[in-house]
Amino acid sequence: MSVGVPALADRFFAAVTARDIPALDSLYGPDAVVWHNYDDVEQDRDDSLRLLGQLARAAGPMRYTEVRRIVLEDGFVQQHVVELGGRCEGLRMPAMLRVWCDDRHIHRIEEYVDPGPLTARLAATARS
Repeated sequence: MSVGVPALADRFFAAVTARDIPALDSLYGPDAVVWHNYDDVEQDRDDSLRLLGQLARAAGPMRYTEVRRIVLEDGFVQQHVVELGGRCEGLRMPAMLRVWCDDRHIHRIEEYVDPGPLTARLAATARS
């Protein structure tokens, strides 16, 4: 097991929490893809970075709680709860990611989450 994978995972989640898109860009490999269970679509790295930037602007601050991570030979699995603030205050979204990476770059993410509550909250607050 590489000691670099846990450090990469920590940097990735810190960058998402800080809404640091340039840091995320540096962590993604050039051919990185992100797949979501809710739409069964693979996003390329640019689309993923764009979506993360939009989410950060729309949803407000977020933090990861109840983190459980298992480091694997080729990456890691992490279960967590995303707690949102701002206009999504109080929203908690359980999620799981399977990430394929080396010590420096993420190559593939498979994300398992139900975005329904977030989508509903953003729609409701947009109407208010």
